[in-house]
Amino acid sequence: MGDSELEAIRARRMAELQQQMGGQDVDQEKQRAEALQREQEMKNTMLAQLLDQSARARLNSIALVKPEKAKMVENMLINMARSGQVGGKINEEQLKGLLEQVSEKTGRSGKVKFDRRRLDSDDDDY
Repeated sequence: MGDSELEAIRARRMAELQQQMGGQDVDQEKQRAEALQREQEMKNTMLAQLLDQSARARLNSIALVKPEKAKMVENMLINMARSGQVGGKINEEQLKGLLEQVSEKTGRSGKVKFDRRRLDSDDDDY
């Protein structure tokens, strides 16, 4: 066997090994993606059962602007439901209360404060 034949055999074997290893990684990645999708579907189903239409719309609007805050509220709602603290559908006003609780926990008031500085009269002379 010549060097070129050995190189061709080695290249084919390396390609086969990479294909086998890559196939396993792809399968694991598919399984992870499917598990995440199932988890998200279960979460959406629970939230649909917990929230009325206006509260769900508000939560979706918040998720567009502040996704981390919306996730915190979603997790809070799911935990409340699992522990039996929710006694029916949550309306928009109740959701606002939960949002205020989350804002207090995170330390952000959600209000913007403007600090306007006035110019001295000396600066007006150009």
